[in-house]
Amino acid sequence: MSSDEGGLIVGLVDRDDGWRLPDWLWARIEPLLPGPPLHPLGCHRPRVPDRDAMDAILLVLRTGMQWNALNATGICSSSAAHRRFQEWVEAGVFHEIWRQGLVEYDTVVGIDWAWLAADGAMGKAPLGGAKTGPNPTDRAKRGRNVRFCARREGSRSGWRMTVPTATTQSS
Repeated sequence: MSSDEGGLIVGLVDRDDGWRLPDWLWARIEPLLPGPPLHPLGCHRPRVPDRDAMDAILLVLRTGMQWNALNATGICSSSAAHRRFQEWVEAGVFHEIWRQGLVEYDTVVGIDWAWLAADGAMGKAPLGGAKTGPNPTDRAKRGRNVRFCARREGSRSGWRMTVPTATTQSS
């Protein structure tokens, strides 16, 4: 198999493609990673190296690609990367990476906290009220899930309403 200009061999990455973590960054991230979980039987398949898993996770996060697309890259399997992602999220690894990055940026460049703002609001719709009907997704409303029953005569479709439902007015 020959390598083309892009460094690919039949879809597998065989050299740094610009998406890998640089060594200096990996040296700062690696100590933040928790140890591997113990297997209940004491044996299992060898784990994907942490650096390969992190490269795969960051590739997904940076490109927005689907997890299953990782299988074609050759970095590691999608299931291994996603499992490691879940382990590390629960352990707070990505939160700590973010926190350390902010601290370092503040030290080197400085964060001007006076220019930061957070905003948000939650409230009722301004044009809502009595004019709006009942919410069809409101499960607390009286009514039935089954809205129609078949009958031989009646409407052209062969269906008729049987009882008032959560989204219809009863007369």
